[in-house]
Amino acid sequence: MPKILVVDDDPSVRQLVRDVLEIEGYEVDTVEDGASALLHVAGDRPDCVLLDVMMPGLSGHEVLARLREADEGGAMLPVVMLTAAADDAQAWQAWSGGVDYFLAKPFDASDLLRFLDHLFDPSAVATAGARASR
Repeated sequence: MPKILVVDDDPSVRQLVRDVLEIEGYEVDTVEDGASALLHVAGDRPDCVLLDVMMPGLSGHEVLARLREADEGGAMLPVVMLTAAADDAQAWQAWSGGVDYFLAKPFDASDLLRFLDHLFDPSAVATAGARASR
């Protein structure tokens, strides 16, 4: 199963998301801030990052920008942003920064799982690969 990195400064959110994902069979690692997320991605690259926007130190937007600039494939790493500050400006900044999916907190776990199912669906990956090779 794919490995997901959950980045959130709120321990209860980290645990909730971990529980939801592990029940579905995902391998889950968690960190509490943006700097730790960047170190984790560099050392043990996940298949997807679930990233809070509002964190002390580096914000989720700053982490996303650094991931997208990374030479080690960060531009292709799927990133889902979770935020309690889900106004239009936050959403626009996330989409402009290259986020793959954006969810407002509190979020419906089924929305997140639907996105991850689509992201990791082998038939969707094979179809996208066939289109890209044409």
